[in-house]
Amino acid sequence: MASEGLLRIGELSRRTGVTPDLLRAWERRYGLLAPQRTSGGFRLYPLTDVVRIETMQSHLARGLSAAEAARLAKEQDEPGRVGTSISGLLGDFRAALDAYDEPHAQLLLDRMLAAFTLETVLRDALLPYLHELGDRWERGEASVAQEHFASSVIRGRLLGLARGWGSGSGPLAVLACPPGEEHDLGLLALGVVLRARGWRVAYLGPDTPMETLADAARRMGADWVVVSAVSAARLEGVEEEIARLVRNVRVALEGAGATPALAERTGADLLSGGPVEEAERLTATADSIEGDGRGS
Repeated sequence: MASEGLLRIGELSRRTGVTPDLLRAWERRYGLLAPQRTSGGFRLYPLTDVVRIETMQSHLARGLSAAEAARLAKEQDEPGRVGTSISGLLGDFRAALDAYDEPHAQLLLDRMLAAFTLETVLRDALLPYLHELGDRWERGEASVAQEHFASSVIRGRLLGLARGWGSGSGPLAVLACPPGEEHDLGLLALGVVLRARGWRVAYLGPDTPMETLADAARRMGADWVVVSAVSAARLEGVEEEIARLVRNVRVALEGAGATPALAERTGADLLSGGPVEEAERLTATADSIEGDGRGS
């Protein structure tokens, strides 16, 4: 420590785990830090900068851009700031997507993820928006181009949040869509929430051959397999394969195409709620199974 309440950059680096070069870059590019200077040119940082850097790191870990993470870290210790409602941010987000303004849409996503929990953003913003967009498309109020553009922006962000899905020691879920099914946003959202609850996730994605899915689940020792489709016909077309898969691993059916009748015929579980609710239910079921195993 250089003097009472002030740190040199080496000590600041040691306390935060951020290299001096990166600290200087954040200071230069984003104005995150404003150190004092000694007569000899050494930077001296107040202790409050430790919290500011840790806040920046937290925002980066949640998938925010460096510029937005720095902005929010600086704002956090400004008194008198009033939070923005998620509905207000959602309205701006909708307008940005309708205008094909990808940079502004990404900025608004950053702000939502910084101000609210991931589950809140999914439940109260992104998923309602996607349902609304689908309804607008059916009524002819939104074009195919708008639907594809918006889905691409949201899908890209969800995939960005999916980094490191397979790490950790929690239960493993293998997620896939059956052959011919290309709509995977609901499945992606489920995977993001499962990961936030400590699961490991192996994401196989759209149009997955059932034999590939079965082989992957076996090789990885999956605890659960989730098969998702918006088309009932896609799931019914692989009914026999689902029933065979159920003999070896717990299987859940998800999406608009998943019906109680199909779940009953195949022996699979049915996920009929939203991703947040179903992730909670799967987690409770997994915890219950693990508890039974410990007690046996």
